Amino acid sequence: MEHAISFPALGLDFNINRVAVNLFGKDIYWYGIIICLGFVLAALYVNRRTKEFGVTSDNLMDCLIICVPVGIICARIYYVAFEWGYYSQHPNEIIAIWKGGIAIYGAVIGVVIALAVYSRIKKLSFASLCDLAAFGLLIGQCIGRWGNFVNGEAHGGATSLPWGMSIDGASPVHPTFLYESIWCFLLFFFLIYVDNRRKFEGQTLLLYGILYSAERFFVEALRTDSLMIGPFKQAQVLSLSVIVVCIIAYVILYRRYKSR
Repeated sequence: MEHAISFPALGLDFNINRVAVNLFGKDIYWYGIIICLGFVLAALYVNRRTKEFGVTSDNLMDCLIICVPVGIICARIYYVAFEWGYYSQHPNEIIAIWKGGIAIYGAVIGVVIALAVYSRIKKLSFASLCDLAAFGLLIGQCIGRWGNFVNGEAHGGATSLPWGMSIDGASPVHPTFLYESIWCFLLFFFLIYVDNRRKFEGQTLLLYGILYSAERFFVEALRTDSLMIGPFKQAQVLSLSVIVVCIIAYVILYRRYKSR
């Protein structure tokens, strides 16, 4: 359960046990704790900004109750579906999410669908809800990626760059979890800047879709543990698709805004 993770060129060494504590005979993993921390901080931030997006704290609580389990379940289903060769032989591990193995795109798809249903029932602006959710997603992604660090996963191929990361004494590799965490951190503040000048509902979400997917496309090229669609990395295929769809939607909505 323990990993020796180091950044040799930087002189940093860590011995990390994936298990944070054992309670009543059950291992509690750092991965789960980090994911929960990201969720709590995201919820606190989003709650502070509900009024700006035309929703109430009660609406937010409803969304969290619905979207959190839906997002986690969809993230796991997405991952398991693309790793079915393994999980079909180990069905007892399908629900073992505490061991790692979720896909952020699965979570995003699940959350967007849940918000679409909820906004329709409550007669709220779906686009505005998604704009607000984008900030929560970025906070969760920025923090949650450190769960990959603890697990010694989601890294890239070999590198000679000074920030190369060594796992259990192996040759240094790209710390792709770190690349994505930093990008989500920077994108969060960029979207705050843009949101203060938002021209139309949905603008923040669409920029999130374009800019996060662009980063994911290039970082995914470095990873060695990608989920695949035939010979292609599924995250790259989906990233390109999201970029195209979001750009088209952005142009249409911006033109509508300008024509008012």
